[in-house]
Amino acid sequence: MTLRLLTSIVLLGLGGCLFAFSGDTGGRDAQRLVKDGALLLDVRTPGEFADRHLEGATNIPVQELAARMSEVGAKDRVVVVYCRSGHRSSNAAAMLREAGYTRVHDLGAMSRWPD
Repeated sequence: MTLRLLTSIVLLGLGGCLFAFSGDTGGRDAQRLVKDGALLLDVRTPGEFADRHLEGATNIPVQELAARMSEVGAKDRVVVVYCRSGHRSSNAAAMLREAGYTRVHDLGAMSRWPD
């Protein structure tokens, strides 16, 4: 395998990872959903949440989500999920969808939330 081909494969893989963690909902759409009553769910650790979080967010760390799913509410409730980089929110969104939640939106990184 040539160095050029190997470099291309690595770069494509990295690009795919970055895309996967960018979330499936844009910041302005997420704000509109929350304004209209969606649950804003922060899936970072309690320490990260205490340091800084989006106004109105509920904190359920992704590692506790399965055990605390009832706190999310009805399975048809609109939920907007976020974290620091988008990795945990992607996992949390998948967990929610697998549990039957039908209106899950993954903001990804909290930095995508417009000021």
